[in-house]
Amino acid sequence: MTTLRRSFCILPLLLFATSAHLFDINHNFLFNNEKKIMGPHELFGDPFGNPNDYKGQNLPGDFDIPKDMLPKKDDQEHLPVTGTSGGVRQSTADGEAGREKAGNTKKYRGRWELVSKNSGVSAMHSILLPKVNKVLMYDATIWLISNVKLPGGECRILNNKTGEKDCWAHSVLYDIETSKLEPLMLHTDTWCSSGGLTLDGDFVSTGGYQGGANTVRYLSTCKDCTWREYPPALAAPRWYSTQAELEDGGFIVVGGRDAFSYEYIPPEGKSNAKPYFFEFLRQTSNKEENNLYPFVYLNTDGNVFIFANSRSVLLNPKSNKIVREFPELPGGHRNYPASGMSAILPITLTANNPKVVPAEVLICGGSAHEDSYSKAEKHIFYSALRDCGRLKITEKNPDWERELMPTPRIMGDMIILPTGHVLVLNGAMRGASGWGFAREPNLAPVLYNPKAKLGKRFRKLTASSIPRMYHSSSVLLPDGKVLVAGSNTNNGYIYDAMYPTELRVEKFSPPYLDPQLVDNRPQIQADNTDKKLSYGKIFKIRFTSKGSNLQKSDIMVTIYAPAFTTHGVSMNQRLILLHVVEVKNKGSFSEILTLAPPSGAVAPRGYYMLYVVHKEVPSVSIWVQIK
Repeated sequence: MTTLRRSFCILPLLLFATSAHLFDINHNFLFNNEKKIMGPHELFGDPFGNPNDYKGQNLPGDFDIPKDMLPKKDDQEHLPVTGTSGGVRQSTADGEAGREKAGNTKKYRGRWELVSKNSGVSAMHSILLPKVNKVLMYDATIWLISNVKLPGGECRILNNKTGEKDCWAHSVLYDIETSKLEPLMLHTDTWCSSGGLTLDGDFVSTGGYQGGANTVRYLSTCKDCTWREYPPALAAPRWYSTQAELEDGGFIVVGGRDAFSYEYIPPEGKSNAKPYFFEFLRQTSNKEENNLYPFVYLNTDGNVFIFANSRSVLLNPKSNKIVREFPELPGGHRNYPASGMSAILPITLTANNPKVVPAEVLICGGSAHEDSYSKAEKHIFYSALRDCGRLKITEKNPDWERELMPTPRIMGDMIILPTGHVLVLNGAMRGASGWGFAREPNLAPVLYNPKAKLGKRFRKLTASSIPRMYHSSSVLLPDGKVLVAGSNTNNGYIYDAMYPTELRVEKFSPPYLDPQLVDNRPQIQADNTDKKLSYGKIFKIRFTSKGSNLQKSDIMVTIYAPAFTTHGVSMNQRLILLHVVEVKNKGSFSEILTLAPPSGAVAPRGYYMLYVVHKEVPSVSIWVQIK
């Protein structure tokens, strides 16, 4: 590979050897906006990407979708009418109302609102922190610039001999109510890193670039808390690796560039001597890699599901042996830089759960082409995949069930909503992950209903007007909205490029926040609700609702482990549908008796957002902790 193909994170070292201001912004603007010669994939159909082009013609190497997978004509939902402006397709869908016809609740498609014009830093990484209800956003330190300074004249010293320093913040706490920013000092480079929450709700981050690659960082949720950073903690450099919580509350960190291994995060202040070699990662790599940021989930049997490129296995974290390999997902490549999306689907609990609670994984999008990254470098932008695969990872002999999204998508996010539906948003329809390596933003989210019949699971929602390309992120909020931020497909903070460095922050209201459904929305009485949960024990929730004589069949209780999102990967995201034992109507309020999860394999210890859902409308959540 060339240096650029091998690592589009290497180039900044040459351009920013002494200062971010050495970067030639005008040259970068011209590079991103010069007229491109259409690649072979674009010589037919819509030059901005035709999601139906595979029906009429396929290029060599294109994924040929079987006819029995194609939706029937009546099942297909049409895209909003679009046009082009400055090389970016702008949706004409109503971004405010989101309703096809006034008063038609079933047609309500959600609503976008711009809540801030300045996130301070480009939100490459994001997570909602418990207790403080603030979103932690950060990018990388290497560019030596952001849009918010460190407070009080604070700077980090880059070179003791020359006195070179960096006074910009590269991480912030974002107040979800006021949009106020609290800048935080970062010393090690967090570029392309991973993260998750501990039992106590502290954030732990692993890996990154250069001096940050072997680093473990901690950030507690307390007033005036700052990062605690331990550069030599990991045995192998973890750049584009995935971090997943285990049954006992510890973490495994899997993969990374040139790291065909995994390891477990050591106790704070300690260091690992060596990693565990993982031949599976070597086997799933190729000349474009396409197995970075693997999809990693704790299975309900305590083993770890690991998906890389197109293959997946179960790893026993106690014996450190692969206990089974699953069938290959056909169609193409799903991990970075082919960058599909994935989630472990909501886990449903009952009064008498089986020994191993059923679990299922969903994977969508990516690229049919092994060389989508290197072709994008040559200005050939392949159409992304439209297909999804579902696999029941707890069954003895599972196979992938496949279906189609309404549109192709690469670099998107999957956020599980309190209702158990999955929101798919952000990303592009063509190209690959990387600097300027994608085209045609996919502006319209889709809602996926896991319980609907095959062919009826997707519903197109209101489109945003802001492209969210490479380095965007999304976060589920307590009020049921989804915060969307980031997008920077440029080498640095560049504002006059084809897709500028994006600092605007939006919130998306899913269809369940239709104003006409407001009377269905419960309100949890936090002071009268149990917030410390014990495995297998019944706990009490008190709430109020405008409805009277509530029926048990209309009530659902869910708990959600917040996702750490970066590069289209939602680490440690988990939604669990709890068993409702009883609903008691007591006049001015109601009480629910609910059964907590049975084990740490089903729900690892830590903080969760608890929602009461009435007739598919969720309450504002409260934080509960499983210990």
